[in-house]
Formats: sequence, structure tokens, C-alpha cells
Amino acid sequence: MCAHVLVAEDDEMQAELIRRSLLSEGHTATVVHDGSAALDAVRRQRPDLVVLDLMLPVIDGFGVCRVLRRNTGDPDIPVLMLTARSTEDDVLLGLELGADDYMTKPYSPRELMARIRTVLRRSGRAAADRREDPVVRAAGIAVDPVRHEVRCEGAPVECTPAEFEILLAMAAEPERVFSRRQLLECTRGTDRASTERAVDVHIMNLRKKIEADPRRPVRLLTVFGVGYKLSGGRG
Repeated sequence: MCAHVLVAEDDEMQAELIRRSLLSEGHTATVVHDGSAALDAVRRQRPDLVVLDLMLPVIDGFGVCRVLRRNTGDPDIPVLMLTARSTEDDVLLGLELGADDYMTKPYSPRELMARIRTVLRRSGRAAADRREDPVVRAAGIAVDPVRHEVRCEGAPVECTPAEFEILLAMAAEPERVFSRRQLLECTRGTDRASTERAVDVHIMNLRKKIEADPRRPVRLLTVFGVGYKLSGGRG
């Protein structure tokens, strides 16, 4: 059961941990860091589930949930609320506003993924065309998080664990610009001694593997002063 999940979490490290956990389960994910961006993403993408932090800037989680239930044109989108606040009143308010489930921080990624599976199963919102195919595709590259395989234009590509995690993150959100710090976080489970400078080495090595001419990349592009992006769109 695979789905597209919108993660609205203002803590970038927490958001990245959730995103990576979702990708490892075969889901796709979009991450935003404030309530206004969350509502925009819901209108544009129609996700299968929203993982919603309560303490968001601009519009808090309660406000986002209230708008989702009234104004999105799709009031049945499941919502799983996350919060460091655990008073009974907060829990009841979240549920009264239409949250489908509620988790209190700190939580384990395994428990969160289990809750997500339960909410998706109850709602029946997981897209049928994704259930049998967890592969993430972009720019002629296919990344399989279940088999831990990469193909470029159909040909197998051998990647180190850190390279795989970077490519999986970028393929899940083509055209998104990732900073070196964000890409470094993708490798934390595989290369704890790595530094931001090491990200440049990983990118250089990936270009040798997926670009026809690594000196003139057309897929894995540098965005000067910001970071890197995978260009070429989905497929």
C-alpha cells in the first residue's frame, strides 16, 4: 500500500527523518515547513495523507486542519497530527477538527510508519496504481527502495549506500533544489562520518554513473550558491 504523503513539519531534521522513512516504505513525499505552504500543497497535489505538525508557523496545525475539512474540495483527506503538546484538551480539539490520528513527540519512526499504514488502510486513499510499484522515477532514472536498485535508461547503476540515499531523495522530488546540508542528512544512516564537502564527492561520483558527459551534466545539476537538483521531470 503506497501513497503520496504531504509532511508539514517546521523542524527540518524531523521532516527529513519522516520523508526518508516514507521513501523506505515505498511512499512518495512532499515536505513543507509552514501551514500556508501545507494548504497550497494540498490544493495542488491532492495527497493521500497529510502528516501535520501542530506547532507550524504562519498557520498552526489546528488552523490547517480546520481549513482542510471545510475548504479544500476534498474534506476526506486523512490527517495524522504530530505534536509535543499532549494535554487532553489538545488531543480532543485535534480530533474534533477532523484529525484521523494523533501522535505525541517524541515518537519512533517505526511507530509513525505503522500509524500511517493504519490510517491509509482505513481510508482506502492509497493510489491503486502505486500499490504494486514502489519505484521512484525521474529524469530517466529509476530508484527502487525495496530492492535497493538503481537503473539509468534501463541499465543497472552500482551505487554506494550514501549515493543511493541521495539519489532516492532527489528522484522523489525532481527539480527541487537540495542544499548540501539536506543531502548530508540523507546519508546519516549510512555514513555518519560524512561532511558537507563529502556531498560534493558523492555528486561527482553519481555524475560519472548517470551522465553521458559528467563534465556537462544534464540530469544532476548544480544550483550555484544553493546546492543541487535532479532535472528532467518524472518518468
